[in-house]
Amino acid sequence: MIFRIATDNIVEDLDLFPVVAIIGSRQVGKTTLAKSIGKHLKKKTLYLDLESENDLAKLASPETYLSEHFDKCVIIDEVQTMPRLFPIIRSLVDKQREPARFILLGSASPELLRNSSESLAGRIVFHELSPFSLPEIAPAYPMREHWLRGGFPDAFLAKNFDVAKRWLENFTKTFVERDLRRIIGYEVEPLTMSRFIRMLGHLHGQILNAAEISRSMDISVQSVNKYLYLLEGAFLTQKLEPYFRNLGKRLTKSPKFYFNDSGFHHALVRIPDLEGLYSSPMLGASWEGYVIQQIRRVCGDRWNYYFYRTHHGAEIDLLLETPSGKLAAIEIKYSNAPSVSKGFYLSCEDLNPDFRFIVTPESESYLRDSGIRVCGLLHFLLHEIPSLD
Repeated sequence: MIFRIATDNIVEDLDLFPVVAIIGSRQVGKTTLAKSIGKHLKKKTLYLDLESENDLAKLASPETYLSEHFDKCVIIDEVQTMPRLFPIIRSLVDKQREPARFILLGSASPELLRNSSESLAGRIVFHELSPFSLPEIAPAYPMREHWLRGGFPDAFLAKNFDVAKRWLENFTKTFVERDLRRIIGYEVEPLTMSRFIRMLGHLHGQILNAAEISRSMDISVQSVNKYLYLLEGAFLTQKLEPYFRNLGKRLTKSPKFYFNDSGFHHALVRIPDLEGLYSSPMLGASWEGYVIQQIRRVCGDRWNYYFYRTHHGAEIDLLLETPSGKLAAIEIKYSNAPSVSKGFYLSCEDLNPDFRFIVTPESESYLRDSGIRVCGLLHFLLHEIPSLD
């Protein structure tokens, strides 16, 4: 079993909070992780799956049933499908306030789980579980295989990429036809959403323009924004916001768009294998998205993530703002012998970041002019990030 980096923080919070929520995309390993953690708790655990008819029947009178198991840590899977549980859990927690009363597993973001955020305020802490990150699988598995397949456990651990592709394609189909409504409670025409997601596959790494997507899809801008919101709330996509802090320059102010998992993206744009990826026009955007994914998974939500681009072409692929407010400018290059663009130098003159990096697939770590450190992705994740703050 691959050790998940989030484990230690979740265990620590189970010693403090009565309710711990583990949220993340479907099939990302939340259930496996919760059950594994549950085996090491001081109290017994009870697992309930809200997609199981048997478990739903037990919760016909949820307050009565859950009260009978006050001495256990109750793990409730796909909790967003029964929002009426949240005020009941709040009431039970208030009657007996102690750590590790409940572990809630959900496939929707806190913004879409407003009932839990409001009903359980002060009683709950959220942890997002992403697909496998590079530090979690290295050095046992090659980085490029992880980049190709992505980090969904069933796809990453499949016996070959053909099996992984079939799993990813089926994941996309079931998400559109079944899971979107069940996760978020929003009806959408499956064919329209399928076309929408596949179009987004070719916009990965680009500036997001809802009006252009609207014209291409012949749907309203409001629908485009709604679909984007739903996909982000289901942890499949993310936006990278522009940085424009009172600089007095003409800057790009629209976000960039990325899929959260490289394998999911590759399945959408029908990348056949590593050789197909190397020859694909999506290569640069795919590598950029993969690097940003991995940095987000390591740094978490306490850091801020931006890109920087002026109308004159100065650009920083990723601008990290640490919890203490320091800035790290990162140029992402798919070359182990990278050159530095003039736009990166100009951007650093504008922003004067505390740190400057070029992140490559596997180059050795070395310092070059203007205080720019060149290093491979894994080295950056394991050694440079811990020193930034």
